[in-house]
Amino acid sequence: MLYPTLAAGAIPPGFGEITILAAVSVAIAYVCYRLKLVPIAGFLIAGVIIGPSALGLVDDIELVNTLAEIGVILLLFTIGIEFSLDKLARIKRLVLGGGALQVFGTMAVVTGICLALGVDWRSALFTSGLVALSSTAIVLGLLSDRGETDTPVGQSGLGILIFQDFGIIVMVLLVPLIGGGEGSTLDLLLALGKALLIIAVVVVLARKVIPPLLARVAATRRNELFLLTVVALCFLIAWIMGLADVSLALGAFLAGLIVSESPYATQALSEVLPLRTVFNAAFFVSVGMLLDVRVLLDAWPLVLGAAAVVLVLKLVITSVALLIMKMPLRIAVASGLMLAQIGEFSFVLDIAGRDVGLSPMGLGNEGQQVFIATTVLLMLLTPFMASVGGRVGRAVQDVLGPLNTADLPDDKPIKLEDHVIIVGYGPAGRRLARVLRQTDIPFVIIDLNPQSIREAREEGLNAVYGDATRPHVLEVAGIEHAKLCVVVISDRDATERTVHNAAFENPTLQIIARADFLDDVDRLHKAGAEIVIPTEIETAVRLFGDVLHAYRVPSDEVNRHIREVRANDYRLICDPELPASDPSMDQTPGMVLDGLSEEGLHTRTVTVRDGAAAAGRTLGELALRQDYDLTVIAIRRNGDVIGSPDGSEELLSGDRLVLVGPAAAFAGCADIFRFFDEPDIVDA
Repeated sequence: MLYPTLAAGAIPPGFGEITILAAVSVAIAYVCYRLKLVPIAGFLIAGVIIGPSALGLVDDIELVNTLAEIGVILLLFTIGIEFSLDKLARIKRLVLGGGALQVFGTMAVVTGICLALGVDWRSALFTSGLVALSSTAIVLGLLSDRGETDTPVGQSGLGILIFQDFGIIVMVLLVPLIGGGEGSTLDLLLALGKALLIIAVVVVLARKVIPPLLARVAATRRNELFLLTVVALCFLIAWIMGLADVSLALGAFLAGLIVSESPYATQALSEVLPLRTVFNAAFFVSVGMLLDVRVLLDAWPLVLGAAAVVLVLKLVITSVALLIMKMPLRIAVASGLMLAQIGEFSFVLDIAGRDVGLSPMGLGNEGQQVFIATTVLLMLLTPFMASVGGRVGRAVQDVLGPLNTADLPDDKPIKLEDHVIIVGYGPAGRRLARVLRQTDIPFVIIDLNPQSIREAREEGLNAVYGDATRPHVLEVAGIEHAKLCVVVISDRDATERTVHNAAFENPTLQIIARADFLDDVDRLHKAGAEIVIPTEIETAVRLFGDVLHAYRVPSDEVNRHIREVRANDYRLICDPELPASDPSMDQTPGMVLDGLSEEGLHTRTVTVRDGAAAAGRTLGELALRQDYDLTVIAIRRNGDVIGSPDGSEELLSGDRLVLVGPAAAFAGCADIFRFFDEPDIVDA
């Protein structure tokens, strides 16, 4: 019957609604892309526009709700895959400490406010659960797009989100007890026991059952079979959890966690992502459709007030929680702003509450409309709050000063000369430290991770626990007498600020910085870095070399091509019109250890920059030998080398002086080469 009906030109039920939903979502999502807003914002706006309280373009709300249910299942399934139990274990301190403080702190404060306003304790507790949760989908999407998942802000936010996402399991199980009002202590213990049992089942399935199953399917090398298996696992586990009175959405999240522990998690995520994108739109569009524009217009002061209260409360409580966990003030504030919204899990909790007669603030339908409007508004503001979080955090820290030991380094300055300062003790920092240790080159490590600093000290290494963006931390690490500073942290803003302050404190210091993207190279050069290594391009360089080797190009020629690509910090790639044979290009490869190859520890290469006192003056006028006991061996200018220059040689901006002398002499001549007026950079 189906085929003849379609052949006759009949339109299936709901097809028009789906078409309108897709078309409007695409149009508004494109506008949001042009405005640099996250797609989720576009989907929310699309839902408001086509919803029954605005244009009313979609009549079959039940169809949209069904699509939304599938959408939230796939959405939370992919979020579960991206989390993984291993990632949870690496940041367990932030999860168990920061997450618990944020959730319980928020619930306690919100419950207290509601009770003070005369709200029934059941509705007050229920409302506090809604407010305590943040948007995992939006925050993780922003962190991924900005390449900040592994930054201190990203890790702090991730730790709290993981605790929230596990906490929602307990919340959903407790809602029937709260709503019915007949729950005993035994019922509460049974609900908590069920939650623990569910988590235990997840761990067993993740470790013992699912990996071998996916291995067998993957061995067939049939992508369609693999996709069907992954989707089937998602819905099957969600359905089983539903039988245990856990919402389907939460079951899907747990299913994602189970799959994340298999070696095929990346492939599973890549297969499901296209499906998630489609149904993800349906979910957030359906959320937007729930918003009654008339209620919003009538109660807009209440909505704005509620949004402001939620924003301030979550900002303060999250910041305090992270400060207690010894995070720096600027990181705590930035993370607090990023998490200062209400999340998609709150809708799952709201549905569970609606079934037992609970509503936000106990206000029934009006309370739900204010809750929806507040949630949509804060979700729309989240990209902006995340983008300004770093600047706001630094501004607050500059005003209030350090509030805990994370902002303060060790009291005793490290007494070294001509040493290397490694900022960041992650994988790259550890590899560099190993090489320096093997070659007996002195070095100091700076990192904000107390566990990393503890491990370094246990190995007998010089390590400073502190924020390298703070000049005092650099001073404790001996910046004044250091020869080289290598910055290998993932935070873009912190990298730029560290480079700037290090260059200001010691302008004779050679600074090497890692950048995630090619666009960051110029910014870091302007901040004071001599060499910038963009990992985005280094990956391409490695592939380039492997391809040439595969075609049996001689190793010497391969290395020559790679040196040309790296020359002058990848100018050949930045400017495609630049000929590879340009004689003005500096052929020094931009690698980390180049700063150590300049004739021993007492030799440094110092660049004369615009604004420095040395620019435009002769060597005789500077009197480096007479006043500072420094000898100029050579000047490197536009690819040429001027050996043993005399006192009449005038220094130009961009000249690189090869100097020999003691570390104290370089510290003494800092004012000649310093090129900044203020030690604090202006945020871009």
